Amino acid sequence: MESRRISVISQEQPKPFISALGLDFGRKRIGVAGCDRTGLIATGITTIERTSFEQDVEQIRQIVNEREVQVLVMGLPYSMDGSLGFQARQVQKFTTRLAKALNLPVEYMDERLTSFQAEQLLIAENRSPSRNKGLIDRKAAALILQQWLDVKRANSRSSVAAIEY
Repeated sequence: MESRRISVISQEQPKPFISALGLDFGRKRIGVAGCDRTGLIATGITTIERTSFEQDVEQIRQIVNEREVQVLVMGLPYSMDGSLGFQARQVQKFTTRLAKALNLPVEYMDERLTSFQAEQLLIAENRSPSRNKGLIDRKAAALILQQWLDVKRANSRSSVAAIEY
């Protein structure tokens, strides 16, 4: 009996353009982050000082249009026990309205400890967290978006399959 091995190697296709917007929603501010066109690196873009839903949406809409955003990635503040508390439900309400207003899909990422991590990054840079609340929100949004990009990339890696018969 003849044994043959066929190797299927997926060729590197041109990477599709990725434009996602990471959002860290808070009562006073919304941290906003974007990614490079390849979807490898997330960086903080701006912090929106919240005024009204309409004005918040308008500021986000401008960024969405400038960056040709395809998906919103919203940090969802789970409780440490993994449940959804009051703040998480507030985020979900806002996000539902925002997604409808912008006509964009939304994906949630667990944002537990991202603000703490962002504060630690500032401290490592010898900057005062209490004087840089907006920067903390931007960095937290970037951490949320980077986590989403990393998960997306890990799930879409092409693999080599060997078929024997």
